[in-house]
Order: sequence, then C-alpha cells, then structure tokens
Amino acid sequence: MVLNRSAKADLRRELLAARRALSPGAVAEAAGLLARQALDLPELAGARTVAAYVSVGTEPGTLALLDLLRERGTRVLLPVLLPDNDLDWAAYEGPQSLAEAAHPGKMRLLEPAGPRLGPGAVTEADAVLLPGLAVDGRGMRLGRGGGSYDRVLARLAAAGADPALVVLLYDAEVVDRVPEEPHDRPVRAVATPSGVRRF
Repeated sequence: MVLNRSAKADLRRELLAARRALSPGAVAEAAGLLARQALDLPELAGARTVAAYVSVGTEPGTLALLDLLRERGTRVLLPVLLPDNDLDWAAYEGPQSLAEAAHPGKMRLLEPAGPRLGPGAVTEADAVLLPGLAVDGRGMRLGRGGGSYDRVLARLAAAGADPALVVLLYDAEVVDRVPEEPHDRPVRAVATPSGVRRF
C-alpha cells in the first residue's frame, strides 16, 4: 500500500508537469474537442442530472461542456469544497453563477454561488464527471490525491446509487497502468480530445 502511494505521487508529479507545459492555445483547443466528444457519450445524452466540476488552470477544460449540457436541458451540479475536503453541491446556472473561492493551502476554484444542496445531492446524478490525472486500461483513475472524490464515490456506493462514472483527460493521460489502493474504484469511460474509451 505504501509502495502504491509512493508510485501514485511520482506519477502525479510527472503528469502535472506535463500539464503545466501546455500552452493556453493547446488547452483551449483541447477543451473544445473534449466537449464535443463527451457530449456524444450515451451516458450523458440520456442523463437528466450530471454532477460535473469546473476545470482550473491547465486541467482539461469543462466550461464549454457545462454550457452545452445546460443548453440541452440537463441539470448540472457542481461541487463546493468544504473545509474537511468533502464536497457540497449546487446547481450550475451559467458562467455568471460562478464565483472564485479561495481555500487555504489550495488553488483558487470557481464554485457555484447558488443555494447549497448538501453532500448527498450527488446521489441524484445519472452521470458523474470526475477530474483526474490518468486512467488505465482497467478504468482505474488517478486523482490529485485530496480524497474529495474518494468520498463522493463512497457516498454513491453507500446510497446504492450507480451513476455512469466518466473521467475527462488529455490523450496522453490514458496510460498502461495506474497504481491502485483498496479504496480506488474504476470508471466506466474516459473522454479525451481524440475520442472515447469504455471499460
């Protein structure tokens, strides 16, 4: 387990360095392509409610996808980071509904400014878009290591909810193998700028 934790930390450093090297133009182009790929996923096409997130920095861009989902009539829930790293949720009502939030020791995030729906609101989602740094051929996802989405996945399991889990990545972040720990759960699909892969 300690070995896997160390291997995860090494892989995270490598992937984050590659993201930091991306130009703003490359990030913007990838975001447009990613939105089109993800929007065509059957898991999103039939979803009444999608739990998603707002990308920051050089993460694969999500804002275009959020707006397209909303235009299609999909209810979009976005996370609000709590002091203990758990996530509350609020509805996305367009770019004007986002506010920059500063969390001590963390990056600045864009979060929905509307009424909080509680951490359990995610169990209403038909699909959950997960941030990540990599996914492997088994669908095992490597997150940033903060544990927020491990709690989300545990909450979904405890509620008996089974939404489609989809991770959004750059093409090079689909890797041979992601180190895993007992609490890690696989995703159903990955969307990248060049296509979709299911597990």
